[in-house]
Amino acid sequence: MKMLRETKLMFIRSMQHTLRNPIWLFLNLFQPLLYLFLFMPLLKGLGGVPGLPEGRTVEVFIPGLLVMLALFGSAFVGFGLVDEIRTGVIERLLVTPINRTAIMLGRILKDVVVLLVQCSLITLFALPFGLRVNIGGFLISLLLYAIIAIAMASMSYAFALVFKSEDTLASTLNTIALPISLLSGIMLPLALAPLWLRNLAKINPLSYAVNASRALFSGYLWNGDITIGFIIIGLLAIITFCWSVRSLNKMAA
Repeated sequence: MKMLRETKLMFIRSMQHTLRNPIWLFLNLFQPLLYLFLFMPLLKGLGGVPGLPEGRTVEVFIPGLLVMLALFGSAFVGFGLVDEIRTGVIERLLVTPINRTAIMLGRILKDVVVLLVQCSLITLFALPFGLRVNIGGFLISLLLYAIIAIAMASMSYAFALVFKSEDTLASTLNTIALPISLLSGIMLPLALAPLWLRNLAKINPLSYAVNASRALFSGYLWNGDITIGFIIIGLLAIITFCWSVRSLNKMAA
């Protein structure tokens, strides 16, 4: 109960800090909306090619776009932590008896809630473009995006605790996020890629998440891609979360 109470307190604190600047919630939507309005119409002429069924390009593109939102929307949350480290906020928290896991979990849950709101808004914006949503699949996909957010936010916070510098953090996250996104089939299905690129994508955890997301939006709830995607992303989330808590404990030592 103490752990839950402390997590709730950290979640409320982080959410209040975010809501003081709500403009950031909508700025994070700007890039996905650009892809929705300016890039997706280009795909209509590709209908019928491998991975893009005729008349269903929007149902292939939007699930990938939401994974991209989960990736980039959560990968850069560590900048706020760097600022709190510099101003001494984290040091003051660490001298209190609050559980270190609760500190990280509260922050990450805030990031998850913000992401899920953004994913829901993007899905609503896509409906006029012809998106057909399987309600059950969409609800399950939100859980998938939440796990991606946990993995990426945990990694971002861990790097922030290690580097304590925005410059180093930015270059590191960009170096990781860009190849991960390019090798995941977010924009275009990997079925269009040459064999060597498809083989290279197999080592990318996010590519399995994209496959799972598209299967869920299509209503194939018993597709094996969904199970594989959840397992791989779930393991990644556990590893990165444990790393972030360990990094926080090292800072407290």
